[in-house]
Amino acid sequence: MQFDTRAIHDGQPPDPSTGAVTVPIYQTSTYVQEAVGQLKDGYDYSRTANPTRRALETCLASLESAEHGFAFASGMAATTTVMHLVSPGDLVVSVNDVYGGTYRLFSKVYEPRGVRFSYVSADQCNTGLERHLDGAKMLWLESPTNPLLNVVDIASAAAAAHAAGALLVVDNTFATPYLQRPIELGADIVVHSATKYLGGHSDLVSGFAATSDDALGQRLAFLQNSLGAVAGPFDSWLVLRGLKTLPVRMRQHCENARAVVGFLGGHPAVTRVLYPGLVDHPGHEIAARQMRDYGGMISFLVDDERQARDAVARTRVWSLAESLGGVESLIETPAQMTHSSTADAPFATPPNLVRLSVGIESADDLIEDLEQALA
Repeated sequence: MQFDTRAIHDGQPPDPSTGAVTVPIYQTSTYVQEAVGQLKDGYDYSRTANPTRRALETCLASLESAEHGFAFASGMAATTTVMHLVSPGDLVVSVNDVYGGTYRLFSKVYEPRGVRFSYVSADQCNTGLERHLDGAKMLWLESPTNPLLNVVDIASAAAAAHAAGALLVVDNTFATPYLQRPIELGADIVVHSATKYLGGHSDLVSGFAATSDDALGQRLAFLQNSLGAVAGPFDSWLVLRGLKTLPVRMRQHCENARAVVGFLGGHPAVTRVLYPGLVDHPGHEIAARQMRDYGGMISFLVDDERQARDAVARTRVWSLAESLGGVESLIETPAQMTHSSTADAPFATPPNLVRLSVGIESADDLIEDLEQALA
């Protein structure tokens, strides 16, 4: 079946007891056992497994071309669980243009506990990556990156990681499985903040991880249950609802983003537009090869921090807020908001950078609002 069909049907057959076409919210903590140790359909306690969560895990794993899926209480819960695959003394190599919350977790939680980290640029990931992977246990990537929209060649990175004996983990939040499937490109694990495009309506917090490696799948299942940061049934149901319209929404996000990029590229107040769909973007050829389209995230630079702050404060349709991927358009200055935790890092986000999460409103209204904000 095609992606659009699987998003609606995989893991979601009609309810066998009522015929309901929508997966029920199994708001329960425990399940009656037919006899000691004899479980009905494998359910005993909802931290271990829940029918609503399992439907989400099955559907989203299918969309990511993965064999095993795991839903979590947040994107950071998914990241934390995956990071339990490494031990003190292990080396994790990460792209340096990474979500601020991920960098905070690496530098403030795992590094003090003995995990070693090395950071490389997207250019270094795409040229001579093997030189940076000696002794690495894990390579952590985003593509496109947050917030500079750099693009990493995932297939090439997977080959380099595996040659070095390292796992490749790809945060696919920006692209979603509709636009890009890292497992197909050789990644071992893919992670998401399902809060973003997968849910799509800014009304939930959730995370996800998936793999096609059976041994990794068994380990992640153990860690999910043992650490306990699982997605609740209602949030799982909300993400399932979001997945049904993911293809339609992503097509509109991309279409609107192209219109906004066209406007920004000709505006005198904008010094540079960062978007993989631009032919002069350094990662455009890679993005064209590994992505279906270029996404709904745009960043751009203005002259200085004051101008960036003034512009985001003047918008009316665009909401000044953190997060991304909802149907409504959001605007922010990452250096002071989502990426403030990288302020002291050698790769701190530029203070004059504005990040846009392009929603699915009228593109004309979005452009008109940006025009008055940048005036």
